[in-house]
Amino acid sequence: MEIEVFILQFLAILLAARVMGEIATALGAPSVIGELIAGIIIGPSLLGWVEANEVIHILAEIGVILLLFEIGLETDVGRLLDAGGKAVTVAIGGFIAPLVLGFAVAHYLFDQSLLISLFIGGTLTATSIGITARTLVDVNRQNSAEGQITLGAAVLDDVFGVILLALLYEFSVTGEVNLANATKVLVFVSAFFLLAPVLAKLLSFVISYLDQRIENPGTIPVAIVSLVLFFAWLAHWFGAPELLGGFAAGLALSRRFFLPFGLAMQSKLEFSRKIESQMKPIVQLFTPIFFVTVGLSLDLRHIDWGSLFFWGLSLTLVTVAIFGKFTGALLINEPLPRRIVIGMAMVPRGEVGLIFAGLGSAAGLLIGDVYTALIIVIAYTTLLSPFWIKQYYRRFGRYL
Repeated sequence: MEIEVFILQFLAILLAARVMGEIATALGAPSVIGELIAGIIIGPSLLGWVEANEVIHILAEIGVILLLFEIGLETDVGRLLDAGGKAVTVAIGGFIAPLVLGFAVAHYLFDQSLLISLFIGGTLTATSIGITARTLVDVNRQNSAEGQITLGAAVLDDVFGVILLALLYEFSVTGEVNLANATKVLVFVSAFFLLAPVLAKLLSFVISYLDQRIENPGTIPVAIVSLVLFFAWLAHWFGAPELLGGFAAGLALSRRFFLPFGLAMQSKLEFSRKIESQMKPIVQLFTPIFFVTVGLSLDLRHIDWGSLFFWGLSLTLVTVAIFGKFTGALLINEPLPRRIVIGMAMVPRGEVGLIFAGLGSAAGLLIGDVYTALIIVIAYTTLLSPFWIKQYYRRFGRYL
């Protein structure tokens, strides 16, 4: 590609993502929906200005690695421990039910292969902690009983999802579901999660020391981005997706990180805030590229909108996506209105669901009608869930 062509395409991606993200936010929807729509508008579906070439895919990969870093950075393991067994029940039930139901629907009702069905079920397990947390803040219920349970469950759901993502990545590379390979991946991923955050935490003390003694600006962002990219490479070396390295680095640099055996390493609050503030512009620059690329990868012109297969799969998966997340919430001992709102808050798939779908698409497994149906499910649950929750609190909030 000629450099001037790439410059124009990159310009179109950044501007479209920003404009559509702002419009979505103004309408009360998550910005990721606007960025996804931006990709559809400037991509082959409508205007055809930009095509998702190899360079854009590399930038999108960096974006998703940094996104997982931000998710890890915002993960509060202490919140999970405070929420206790109820959060664990909600997370496990809301993880297993969509996985099993999604797999069964895809494999037995719609005759998809074993690997494709696993990716579909895996995508439906996702919960967007960012959208869930933002919605609870909007209704001022983040510190309520249901808020603590929901946020704790969403944290644990992220951990389950990352492990499942590593397994699906291995299956997509080998082209088969192999229990021996799955066991090997679990061992390596467990080793990576035990060792990498500890190493990242130790390196963070070095970065903090250098930041205090080097006067030139830019020490923290350069050091942290280098650290994240190194851990992305390290994750690949362990046989896991590169984005797991970003998650592990973010988790280790979060304000409170628990080592194995119950030990804790406290970060200085000032240093943690400095990392968040200086990394946020970089994350906000790269992560929209990933969501726009998801939109670019869709070509809605080639979808048979009259296809019974497409609509049957889409509507069935939406049903599984919504009610599967209520499973865990209905198992806990809380008043029914509280269990309902917890289930509703676990429904948004958001950026986490798009990561699963993107990995399946990159592996050549999720294509055509199946991929588009999944994106529609993710967009529907992400877009409408905040509105459901707000309306529910207005009507039934007095019972909680």
